[in-house]
This record gives sequence, structure tokens and C-alpha cells, in this order.
Amino acid sequence: MRLSDTIETFIKTMLTQEEPEVELKRNELAEYFGCAPSQINYVLATRFTIDDGYVIESRRGGGGYIRIVRVIQSGSKFRYLITERIGDTIGEVEAGKIIGQLEGEGLITACEGDIMRSAISGQALSVPMPDSMKDAMRSKILKAMLTSVARKNREEAGAKAGTREAHAASEREKYDL
Repeated sequence: MRLSDTIETFIKTMLTQEEPEVELKRNELAEYFGCAPSQINYVLATRFTIDDGYVIESRRGGGGYIRIVRVIQSGSKFRYLITERIGDTIGEVEAGKIIGQLEGEGLITACEGDIMRSAISGQALSVPMPDSMKDAMRSKILKAMLTSVARKNREEAGAKAGTREAHAASEREKYDL
């Protein structure tokens, strides 16, 4: 495994569901891995981007730190992706990163991700038109799929809430509460 992969895995291990943010010191991390601080910068710049679902905050100086925050809100996540992140056009690689991020957060299944990647692939859009038009079509297709998944997730959450409410009501009846 390459050093960049090891550093990425180390940081992602620190970011758990219970702990969606971590604060690190760049020099200490570089010393731990026996590398230059620029290697840490490279990993952060390429593996922890907003497209990958992370926000990086840093403060320089003696007491400086790097704070990595994993963005997790599913409902607002879809809304953000659909209205702001994707825009009017999107490339295949960038769209694939978004899909991978959603899979990683458990917001879509691996099967759904595979179907999405297939639908927006260069092969699926291999029609004689300029790349800019293909990117515009890819954006519309991806937005439509994300809207559908968000709607499904909202309906499933509503059904689960309804089931919990019905169960609570039957428990109250059982004990005459």
C-alpha cells in the first residue's frame, strides 16, 4: 500500500459515525508517518475534498491544526448536491466521485451506485454531440436519479416513523397509558 493510501486510511479510521470531525497537527502526523508535511497536504488536498464529502479547516502557526469534518446530512446532502454541487454540467469523473461518496455514507447501495455510474458513463452517452452537451445531459440524469433516491429515502423514513408510532400506540394501549 502506498504511503498516501496509508495516511488516508489512518485519517478515515479516526473519522467514525460517532466522531464526524478530527483535529490533527500536520507536523506530528508527518513525523508519525516519517514523511514531509507536504505529503500530508497532498493527501488532504486530493482525498478529503468537498466532492469526497469533507471540509478542511486549518490554522497555521505553533498551535496550528488541521480540522477535517465529514459532511453527513442525508436529506440536505441530496438537496445540496442537486441544487448547488452538480450545477448545469458535470464530468464523468466528478459524478463518479459523488456517487462513491454517497455509497460510502450508506445513502445509496452499491447496486444503485453501479446503475448510476452506468447511466452517466461515457459509453451510455456515446452519441455524436459535443462533450459540453454530454456533461449537461449527465448533470440532468444524475440530478433526476438523486431526486428519485432522496424521495425513496424520505418515504422509507416516513414508513419507519409510522411503524414506530403504531408500535408505541399499541404499547400504550396494552398498558392503558
